[in-house]
Amino acid sequence: MSARPIDEPHRVSSPLELLFDLTFVVAVAALTDQLAHGVEGGHGLTRLVPFLQVFFAIWWAWMNFTWFASSYDTDDVAYRLLTMVQMAGVLVLAAGVPAAFDHSDYRAVTLGYFVMRVGLVAQWLRAGAEDPSSRRTALRYAAGIALVQVGWVLRLFFGDASSVRLPLFACLVVLELMVPRWAERVRSTNWHPHHIAERYGLFVIILLGESVLAVARGVEGALRGTAISGPFLTIAFSGLVLLFALWWIYFLAPAGEGLRDRRDRSYLWGYGHYAIFASLGALGAGLEVAVGQTGHKLEPSPTVICYAVAIPVAVFLTLLRLVQAPIASEGAMHPGGVAVGVVAVALLPLAAPAMGVAAVVAAVAGVCVLLVAVTIAAGRDRPAA
Repeated sequence: MSARPIDEPHRVSSPLELLFDLTFVVAVAALTDQLAHGVEGGHGLTRLVPFLQVFFAIWWAWMNFTWFASSYDTDDVAYRLLTMVQMAGVLVLAAGVPAAFDHSDYRAVTLGYFVMRVGLVAQWLRAGAEDPSSRRTALRYAAGIALVQVGWVLRLFFGDASSVRLPLFACLVVLELMVPRWAERVRSTNWHPHHIAERYGLFVIILLGESVLAVARGVEGALRGTAISGPFLTIAFSGLVLLFALWWIYFLAPAGEGLRDRRDRSYLWGYGHYAIFASLGALGAGLEVAVGQTGHKLEPSPTVICYAVAIPVAVFLTLLRLVQAPIASEGAMHPGGVAVGVVAVALLPLAAPAMGVAAVVAAVAGVCVLLVAVTIAAGRDRPAA
């Protein structure tokens, strides 16, 4: 297991990485479904904390494997088997999502996370044994991940002491985020910039696909309660347009070249995607509720339902611009245009009592389409360097 070159030509995601991603589809679907049920029942805010906690476990495990694979994907028998172990952990975590939301029982989620981390520690130990030039870095990764994992297991023994468990969660998150910086102080890993950019883009597509699934669940629920109506068709179509616009916005500024030229800024770019990914996951829940409310009366007001769509969109637009800024020289959205778009999206739900949910969702989609059009027009008018 030797480090792969950082300038390897035509480096793309392997079939094993694509299979690995499919297990996360299950985990994110379970998470989005639980958040949607919370919003429908009028207690979306109380379910936001477990959503963000479990999503961190999903995102961090996926991200750690992705960056490791970018440096050490040998695709031999041992590598494949250890990857399968991590995939099994994802499925265990997904099975524990309902208990985490309904009873604050994180035992299954922690067990799944533990299995994923054990598989990754074994990968790093193997890299340390077989790649002498990066041995210290690999062993630091293995030790750091293992020690923090002990903290996650000990956290379970605090029972229902939520006043302690939440601050402890925050401390463990900080320690997790510090492990890569500490490990790579001795020597940086050979991650491939275009491969990393592609992997992140694929996860964005997975999350957008989850939103499509969530909308389909909302359509199914609405059709059980009523015949097809104008608001129903408007929200369903606007939701599809919104997801397409967000996909377009994300890929307006390809990150591969920027990561290649500014490797020192990769931490901000990589870590900043937590909120970007989480916002896309939450958007799926919001769209599911928005479609579902056309078929039956829900507990939350139209304004609350619209904010379940608008807030994730506003977070996505804001964080994407901030994350792109350090590495993207061309193609990124203009900060002024993003600011205007975010303000418009944030204010539109206030008009829900008068306009209705369907009109507000359509207007939010229209703002995102306008951002795409303005960015493309500005790019065409920009003089060549």
